[in-house]
Amino acid sequence: MQAQAISYSDAQDRTGAPWRLLMLALISSIMVLAQVLMAQARPESLAPLAEKVSPAVVNITTTTVIEGRSGPQGIVPEGSPFEDFFREFQDRNGSNGGNDRPRRSSALGSGFVISEDGYIVTNNHVIESADEIEIEFFPGDGQPAQPLPAKVVGTDPNTDIALLKVDAPMPLKFVTFGDSDTARVGDWVIAMGNPLGQGFSLSAGIVSARNRELSGSYDDYIQTDAAINRGNSGGPLFNMDGSVVGVNTAILSPNGGSIGIGFSMASNVVSKVVKQLKEFGETRRGWLGVRIQDVTSDVAEAMGMDKAKGALVTDVPEGPAQEAGMLAGDVILSFDGNDVEDTRSLVRTVGNTEVGKTVRVIVYREGKTETLKVTLGRREDAERKAGPAGGDDTPQEQTEKQLLGLSVGVLNDQLRGELNVPEGTNGLVILSVDETSEAWEKGLRAGDVITEAGQQKLSGISDLEARIDEAKEAGRKSLLLLVRRNGEPRFVALNLAE
Repeated sequence: MQAQAISYSDAQDRTGAPWRLLMLALISSIMVLAQVLMAQARPESLAPLAEKVSPAVVNITTTTVIEGRSGPQGIVPEGSPFEDFFREFQDRNGSNGGNDRPRRSSALGSGFVISEDGYIVTNNHVIESADEIEIEFFPGDGQPAQPLPAKVVGTDPNTDIALLKVDAPMPLKFVTFGDSDTARVGDWVIAMGNPLGQGFSLSAGIVSARNRELSGSYDDYIQTDAAINRGNSGGPLFNMDGSVVGVNTAILSPNGGSIGIGFSMASNVVSKVVKQLKEFGETRRGWLGVRIQDVTSDVAEAMGMDKAKGALVTDVPEGPAQEAGMLAGDVILSFDGNDVEDTRSLVRTVGNTEVGKTVRVIVYREGKTETLKVTLGRREDAERKAGPAGGDDTPQEQTEKQLLGLSVGVLNDQLRGELNVPEGTNGLVILSVDETSEAWEKGLRAGDVITEAGQQKLSGISDLEARIDEAKEAGRKSLLLLVRRNGEPRFVALNLAE
């Protein structure tokens, strides 16, 4: 008897109705189970959570005294041909009252209480330049019924966080920070605050994305589709356990209203900042003392690295790294036991490290790794101190040559003066760039100064030619250049086929 393949339709024909009934029952059971699981994933109501956390959410009203101004400032640019017209229009309608008396301007925002003794977190931009700050609490048992004045404990513009303090007549209800690193894309969250001045409000959504970066060095935003509008700034983003996983800070919108793209600064960043503001009244971030850029694939190839990773050091001014022996051209692979993926991860890790701590830094240098011990300084102190590093001044007779899509000449005293290049800087100045070349595509322009090639200093055109020959002999496809523009250094890898 030959074996015969049995299809689903064959089985139906042979077993009849009982088989179909069994399948329908199985499908029905699966659908019921799926509905149960979905119900478990999303609570039937958010009311219990809202009741639990809302007493700790506050409205913030700020008042700023603005000096009186005459004329149509803010309507047309100063010097505009329409300036006289709008001044006449304002005077006719009495828009400035006919005097220049100071006036008061008010603004609204949100915040949340983090301790029973009255510490409150909000955004720096909510209270910045405010002359008076008033806190209004959510109506509830045990919370002040009347608004209370608040004072600023400390602010951090880098993360847009501010810490306030009120003196309350009773212990306040408060919320705690959760671990934002555990928040997953798809997790439910709720935002609370005072949107558009309408009073306490709640909106729900999910975590749409993680680790968003907007503009700052320390940015780590949670993106959410929970409605966030003007007035929500500084309010908390809660997870389903009632822990704060973010501080609502910004939205992406073409019209100023919520379109489902909001950003909350991650709680693991905020909690560290708040701790320092509470203890010192200011932030105290670690400082390594280097200028860095990301390692691209062509830069990695030019340096003989197997993959693009780490942070490439472009300059080492006076500071902790220089004292530890770090050099421009080093690639930082590890910092204090943490792998460095790119410049952003290094900046955040260094900033979160204790000032004065001695850490191990592993760098890639000339084909091998080295370990340096660096004692960190304080970034806030270092930001007031900066200066270009110089080398030996070796005058050279000016010459010009076409190399790698560039026309280069030796940097002499005359060119230093014309380009405002610091005294003591040696290298080659780019006189022109072929607009069809890779150099042009990578942003090199006339006036840029090449100080190193192949991680060796340049004093003449022959040095650059030698570096090109050496790279070709080593089988490399590109050459790494250290280029400075207005004192700012960066590495650029150019294809040797140019």
